[in-house]
Amino acid sequence: MKGYNPEEPIAAIATAIAPSALAIIRVSGKGCIELLSKVFSRPKALNEAQGNTIVYGWIVDPAGKVRVDEVLVSVFRQPKSYTGEEMAEISCHGGIKPVTSVFSLLLKNGFRQAERGEYTFRAFVNGKTDLTKAEAVREIIESKTDASRGLALGRLAGNLSQEIFNIKELIISTIGAIEVEIEYPEDEENFSDTFDDSKLRLAQEKLKALSESWKSQKLYQDGARVILCGKTNAGKSSLFNALLKEERAIVSDVEGTTRDWIESWVSFDGIPARLFDTAGLRETDDVVEKRGVEMTRDLTKDADVIIYLVDGSSITDKNFDNSEDELFIEQVEKTVPVVKVLNKVDKMELNHDDNVNYDISKYDKFVRISAKTGQGVSALIQTVKNVLISENMTSTEREQAGLGSERQKLAVDDALDSVNHALEVAHGTSLDFGEDISLDAVVQDLEDTLSFLSEITGEVTPEDILGNIFANFCVGK
Repeated sequence: MKGYNPEEPIAAIATAIAPSALAIIRVSGKGCIELLSKVFSRPKALNEAQGNTIVYGWIVDPAGKVRVDEVLVSVFRQPKSYTGEEMAEISCHGGIKPVTSVFSLLLKNGFRQAERGEYTFRAFVNGKTDLTKAEAVREIIESKTDASRGLALGRLAGNLSQEIFNIKELIISTIGAIEVEIEYPEDEENFSDTFDDSKLRLAQEKLKALSESWKSQKLYQDGARVILCGKTNAGKSSLFNALLKEERAIVSDVEGTTRDWIESWVSFDGIPARLFDTAGLRETDDVVEKRGVEMTRDLTKDADVIIYLVDGSSITDKNFDNSEDELFIEQVEKTVPVVKVLNKVDKMELNHDDNVNYDISKYDKFVRISAKTGQGVSALIQTVKNVLISENMTSTEREQAGLGSERQKLAVDDALDSVNHALEVAHGTSLDFGEDISLDAVVQDLEDTLSFLSEITGEVTPEDILGNIFANFCVGK
């Protein structure tokens, strides 16, 4: 691949360049430990160090024999390293100056700066990982919740690789049975009547399950868009703060306090979501607030879920009118799921004047909460999660193999199409073959299936695909 030369010794800063107790600089490649010893105060000890050991010393500038930093060097010998080749990790003092000084010295003395994802790429080409596990590394780094990290860890542990292997075994076994039929045909019997498609149908079911898993897996990776809506003073900002567990939005009894939307990442019981606090919905002559209301309506068009709040304390008012709430909910529910919330239940009066003209039964299906006290917020979080899961259909159990990228999804769909066509041909239902069933055509479909599955794990993968995968990694990984 362009920019990746596995013969070259490479170096990269693997931790953030910021004040900290420690920082790590990784080196890898043929002869990298010997090259590192040239700027190390104890070269003999480093060169003779066994794998999985640590050597204490100093990084020293050989030009002026000046000590740069006191370090610990972790030594990894081929093939027992992350990359599968000779490798070392320098633990130096954290902070911008010590880290950049050590790294600059390495580049001046024979190391090349690593490209994005080059360490994981080397692990891949050296057989230390496959593409599903490599992509899982990036997922873990970018995960936003414990649940999304857990799903990626399942792929890193090999649950997807194992499922692909199991499917390939079913396909290979079916091909073997067909080749026996080709070699020793029974002239008096028709192949479509004798063909045992049980393993092929099991492979079909497994591929369908994998394909369907992508929607929910993508939800855990990318997150959802959840919009808080409601009239002014419904308590949206209070709920925003309660869900974030911090004071991010300004809370006030003054109507129209929130004039623009603010957003932050939040977890709905493991599902990451961009939560938007929006301006209250009302008619106003204030130009700024009016624009905020318009932006709220625009945001709802791209929402995955809308949480609509009604001020529960308002229903004690004899003049209470919820027609605006009902109209808004009716409009947006046509395209976006709405979770209806009755807020400020702590202020609602348990006993009302018989003359008050309202129907409390209208709110039976609302989630009742108090954003101020936290009452009912846990139930709301679970309700939103259930809506998101139902909209994205499939299970998200960590033990279940699921797809981790769009690339994997496309390859699985191609494999499924090939299996479907193979079954059509085998049973004479394909428009391509009619009654004249060709065993070779079935085998070709199944060989195509194996090729698509091999693309997922990286046994067969075009170079441009590899470049796209590893270019999305951070430097040092």
